Amino acid sequence: MDLNFGREVCGHLAVARSREWLVTNGIGGYASGTIAGLLTRRYHGLLLAALKPPLGRTLLLAKVDETAEYDGIYPESGHFYPLFVNHWANDTIEPNGHHHLNRFHLEGTTPVWTYSMANALLEKRVWMEPGANTTYIQYRLVRATGPLNLQAKAFANYRDYHNTTLADDLTPDIVAVDHGLCLKMKESAVPFYLLSDKAALEPRHDWYEDFYLSIEEYRGQNDIAEDHLYAAAIHVLLRPGESFTLVASTEPAPDLDGAAALARRQAYEAALLDKGQRPFSTPLPPPIQQLVLAADQFLVKRPTSSDAHGRSVIAGYHWFSDWGRDTMIALPGLTLTTGRPEIAASILRTYAQFVDMGMIPNRFPDQGERPEYNTADATLWYFQAIRAYHAATGDITLLRDLFPVLQDIIKWHKRGTRYRIYMDEKDGLLFAGEEGVQLTWMDAKVDDWVVTPRAGKPVEINALWYNALRTMSEFAHLLAEDATEYDTLAEQTAVGFRRFWYTQMGYCYDLLDGPDGNDGSLRPNQLLTVSLPHSLLSPEQQRSIVDACARHLLTSHGLRSLSPDDDKYIGHYGGDRTKRDGAYHQGTVWGWLMGPFVSAHLRVYGDPVAARTYLYPMLHLLADHGVGSISEIFDGDPPFTPRGCIAQAWSVAELLRAWHETELNS
Repeated sequence: MDLNFGREVCGHLAVARSREWLVTNGIGGYASGTIAGLLTRRYHGLLLAALKPPLGRTLLLAKVDETAEYDGIYPESGHFYPLFVNHWANDTIEPNGHHHLNRFHLEGTTPVWTYSMANALLEKRVWMEPGANTTYIQYRLVRATGPLNLQAKAFANYRDYHNTTLADDLTPDIVAVDHGLCLKMKESAVPFYLLSDKAALEPRHDWYEDFYLSIEEYRGQNDIAEDHLYAAAIHVLLRPGESFTLVASTEPAPDLDGAAALARRQAYEAALLDKGQRPFSTPLPPPIQQLVLAADQFLVKRPTSSDAHGRSVIAGYHWFSDWGRDTMIALPGLTLTTGRPEIAASILRTYAQFVDMGMIPNRFPDQGERPEYNTADATLWYFQAIRAYHAATGDITLLRDLFPVLQDIIKWHKRGTRYRIYMDEKDGLLFAGEEGVQLTWMDAKVDDWVVTPRAGKPVEINALWYNALRTMSEFAHLLAEDATEYDTLAEQTAVGFRRFWYTQMGYCYDLLDGPDGNDGSLRPNQLLTVSLPHSLLSPEQQRSIVDACARHLLTSHGLRSLSPDDDKYIGHYGGDRTKRDGAYHQGTVWGWLMGPFVSAHLRVYGDPVAARTYLYPMLHLLADHGVGSISEIFDGDPPFTPRGCIAQAWSVAELLRAWHETELNS
């Protein structure tokens, strides 16, 4: 896809600061910022290293502010062109380097800035080395009639990516090494390196205070300004056609050959596109190719005690870790429709090692504490991920290895596990919920306030439960195991599920047997009763659900989490944590839900061409918010402004999966 912006975007700060870029390294580290080069989040930086892969993410290099000296003949007497922008806490924006930004585009996932200074053009690229906490920043003088003198200030830090820094927080030690500097920002810090193949780097120790973080203020955060250390002065003289590379790394001896490093990144992404084409029978259009590259950004290594090559999925950038629910929902789209089933198998095996009391983890905390298991649906999505993997690969070995784990999960759900998650023997339905605990994907919680508690028998949990039982029966037959128990339980659940039909409204209750009885709120959760492989509803009921969701919940960017006709509906997502979390599942649009909607629409109408038309508007999102990816959420009210994470795993994955499904049914 041609993600290419000229001065119509780059020259307008309000627009250029609203579009963000992202590069990743496959072990949880990343670099990210705005097109304008302005810091607007605490999560922005050129090197956020995963010191305990895939977590322990720590800001090391915040930004590099460049100034070019050029007049076309004699650089020592030329004009000075600041190429950076800073917004300060006193609301001053200075300097206005975006005025020299001629173009911004992506080459694969690599952001490229083109600066114009008189008749000179200077390109800058940023990428990361796969598998290493190493960021490359490369400059090339594309066009000029004489040399250009580039001077830059490198701003360092050392903090958890959720925090902010004050100038007196750190006592850095900066020493010269071959090709650059070694920085140890405090006694207990992991050292990191600023190195270059050509430029001279000189140590500095000057704190710049009060970088204003506008998005943090919008999000209602208390810390909306931050200090960074001017740690290194960079000087280099470039002649036309020449380039130099700045490398920021936790490794003492990274490859300083920028051309070779860029070639490795380009070859890596070319291989991804080659694999991504394999599951499809027709050539991938450019937007889908971009999604294939975006999918890779969420796939990370998670070493375990028994598997140094374990895998997982980062739920979203910038602030999510790997979540069990997001991982299992996203797995088919991120791996199977991108031609990477071996990674799917690794993820499934990795999570099997963490099954406890019949549950997979909901979340792996950032600091490496014990995984959290507060989820009623992640484990049920695990069955669907394994089913999708087997359907795509026919791999009976993995199925045989994991079958005992799945048997144990069913047993725990029958007799009861954490948080009162158990099968009600009266109707075969799953009950889930304790006071003060959020267990479904609608999991917003502010202190002791669970915004959408949904304690009882949620509709999607029971659709997933039924599908898990039917899947277990299929697996048992494939492995020559006894399937009687699973068939019996599934039949009981099917009878009990009839209670979900809300005849008066023509769709399903969202919840049965809650503290206040049955909940008839129109939410998108019931789409899973149609989109999952085994439906419990008649064709007429399925169509009625799809039509109701289309009329009240569907937007061009996904589905609302609650009908606008509901008194609890909130159409704007913003403000402090209480306001944001209060709106999170009370009307906010979720991009990932477009996947189940398209699958459900395809099932009831049988028209893949019509079903695919719902996906086209989402492809335009690749040019907005997180350039080259798909955002987490959007306002419920028009114009459905993107919010939340700039890149969300299940948003990307479900768009890919649904695109593939519409092709298979064409």
